[in-house]
Amino acid sequence: MNKPIVFDSFALLSLFHKERGWKKVKNVLKELESQAEKGLLCRINWGEFYYIIRRHLGKTKAEESIVLLEQLPIEIVSVDDELVKEAAEIKSEYSVAYADAFCIALTKRVSGYVLTGDPEFRSVKDLIDIEWL
Repeated sequence: MNKPIVFDSFALLSLFHKERGWKKVKNVLKELESQAEKGLLCRINWGEFYYIIRRHLGKTKAEESIVLLEQLPIEIVSVDDELVKEAAEIKSEYSVAYADAFCIALTKRVSGYVLTGDPEFRSVKDLIDIEWL
C-alpha cells in the first residue's frame, strides 16, 4: 500500500458485526498482512470501538473484541498534545463527532487515507482522502 491507511471505528465495527462493507475491511487487512504492513488506529477511536461494543453487547464481548482487534495488522497510535489540538481545530470547523476528529487529524498527520462508511466524513472529503465502504 502506498499511503498509510487509518481505520475509523465504523470500519472495524462493520467487520466485527459483519455489516455493510465488512468484506472490504477484511480484504484491506489481508492485504496489509500479506505486505507485512500495518494500518493505523487512533487510541481515541480504539476507545470508541470498545464503548460501542460494550454498550450493545456487554463487557465480556467488548473485552473479547479488543483481544481480537489487537491481533489485526493495526498499530494503535496514542494521542499527544498536538494531535488533541489538531482534532479540536477540526471539530471546531467541521460537523463531525469528536472521536472522528481524532481519526481525521491522524489521517492528516500521516498523509494517509481513512477507511470508513460513516456519512459524517462527507463534510471533510476535501480535507483528507477517504476510502468508502
